[in-house]
Amino acid sequence: MPTAEHTILRELLARDPHWVSGTALATKLGVSRVAVWQHMEKLRAAGFTFEAQRARGYRIAARPPTLYPPLIETLLKVRPRNFSLLVLDEVDSTNDEAARQLSAGRPTPFAVLARRQTHGRGRFGRAWHSDSTANLYASFAFRPRVAPERMPTFTLWMGLNVCELLAKFAGVTPGIKWPNDILFDGRKAGGMLTEARVDADQIRDLVFGLGLNVNSPAAGWPADLARRAVALAAVTGAPLDLNRLAAALVGRVLLAYEKFIDGAHLETFADLWHRYDVLRGRSITLLEGGRRHHGIVTGLDDEGALLLRDDQGKARRFRAGEVTLEKAAS
Repeated sequence: MPTAEHTILRELLARDPHWVSGTALATKLGVSRVAVWQHMEKLRAAGFTFEAQRARGYRIAARPPTLYPPLIETLLKVRPRNFSLLVLDEVDSTNDEAARQLSAGRPTPFAVLARRQTHGRGRFGRAWHSDSTANLYASFAFRPRVAPERMPTFTLWMGLNVCELLAKFAGVTPGIKWPNDILFDGRKAGGMLTEARVDADQIRDLVFGLGLNVNSPAAGWPADLARRAVALAAVTGAPLDLNRLAAALVGRVLLAYEKFIDGAHLETFADLWHRYDVLRGRSITLLEGGRRHHGIVTGLDDEGALLLRDDQGKARRFRAGEVTLEKAAS
């Protein structure tokens, strides 16, 4: 249910950069001017800065640098029935919290965002560095009730939508490295992790997790990540509005999920993959279990498997594995 802070933010954002009078806000809320001032103080405590002028009112001068739920909810343009947003100061893992919420019966769809993770993780249980409040750590939960054989391309489809969003939101050129990395010029800015609980013939619970480096400073990376990781702010040259990006991401993921369930994603999947794929035509090493495979990537098949032409010219197909790009000869 919208709070007074939601209403104030909605009015200020709708008129931005123009002024909104305190009287108009008081009338909208059905409260006194003093009560409006008290709500404005709550927003200031959350990180907002307002300009205030007598006879003119208020306008937003600066927004919080960290996640603020009422602002994200106010900015949301897509909100399916029953959708809810949970924003936490700290959590072990947003994927784990989403799984706990599913087990407790929380209606879907919902999203879990955290300002910090203590045990963020990626594929194969690897740790995801996530102690900076300047980044996005998000998980989205669904109960799709679809056959498991439909799911192999799900993470790829969601990754393509994340790339498309970042390209439009920030004017950047991201790429996706099969199966779950978001890259900029070979450096990792994001990673995805999809987890599911499967009944005999259908997916019961589905969690899509995303870690995205947004505004974290380069000096904040651990030594082992400094050469391999990058934040969006370093790519764009300026900090991004974290809450506006979070709202845009939530909307994009929810729409992408609906298209996937409806099968409408098939209309654009191939074109988007061609646009953002960083592997096609590249020489790679693929680690599958304990075995290493070398070759040149030729594309994907209809089930999302990576197609590789090995050193003997034989076509190979891989449903899973870890890819390392080989350096070009100088």
